[in-house]
Amino acid sequence: MSKWPKHVTIKEVGPRDGLQNEPTVIATEDKIVWINQLSKTGLTYIEITSFVHPKWIPQLADAFDVATNIERVPGVTYAALVPNQKGLEKALAAQVDEVSVFMSASETHNRKNINKSIDDTYSVLAEVVHEAKSAPKTVRGYLSAVFGCPYEGAVSVDQVISVSEKLFEMGIDELSFGDTIGVANPRQVEKVLDSLLKRFPKEKLAMHFHDTRGTALANVLVSLEMGITTFDSSLGGLGGCPYAPGASGNVATDDLLYMLCGMNISTGVDREQLTEAALFIQNKIGRTLNSHHLLAISSCCS
Repeated sequence: MSKWPKHVTIKEVGPRDGLQNEPTVIATEDKIVWINQLSKTGLTYIEITSFVHPKWIPQLADAFDVATNIERVPGVTYAALVPNQKGLEKALAAQVDEVSVFMSASETHNRKNINKSIDDTYSVLAEVVHEAKSAPKTVRGYLSAVFGCPYEGAVSVDQVISVSEKLFEMGIDELSFGDTIGVANPRQVEKVLDSLLKRFPKEKLAMHFHDTRGTALANVLVSLEMGITTFDSSLGGLGGCPYAPGASGNVATDDLLYMLCGMNISTGVDREQLTEAALFIQNKIGRTLNSHHLLAISSCCS
């Protein structure tokens, strides 16, 4: 039997995680057009925005307008990041399909990102998860700095497991493990996943790799070998964390799709339509994006 899965779910986080660190403010109308394009590619999950205070992420100040004006395609989950109860109220009013909560495995990064200690964050998120599940909505968790922190350096696997257990106890449906600053390597990913998979079902785990040092796809391969079939990615390699100095973009959706297609792993995503969406947002941002796929087609056409 092949060690590779037959199908992988790609969760597109570009409209939120991809744009949040971009200095060029993208017009609301262009965000809506882009998300509508993404909805027609075969993607089944798009994280469209974040209901954080606009003071912290000005790029996403139009969260409600974006969420209420996109064209909803049946079969596509439209998710949004929610930091607290107030953000949840706005997300529910905008009728998002899934609520995402977030925190860090690193104490210092958590304080920088959320302005709270890890212990103080639990009670806030527990209330959000409870209310979201009562809505009823599915809830996804993000755990940042799993493989390394820009302030503390190494993060212990025991700490990752401890925070993960708390999040699952709250009732989240899935947990995405983030290499926020892109320091992970395949052996480290194998070690962390080996510990996690002894405690949590693989169906509830997702991986969220950044490509700061060019290791994201290698880390995806190790994760695939260990049975993980859900991956976050950002079209064109957009992304970065405002509270993680040096963090570059997520693994590019188009690069990930190219690799998976070549391995005969199905995703349901159309490469041509995805490329059109990538070229659209690249034009709006006004610079060449980081994905190898876009660089390759740009070179061929020049």
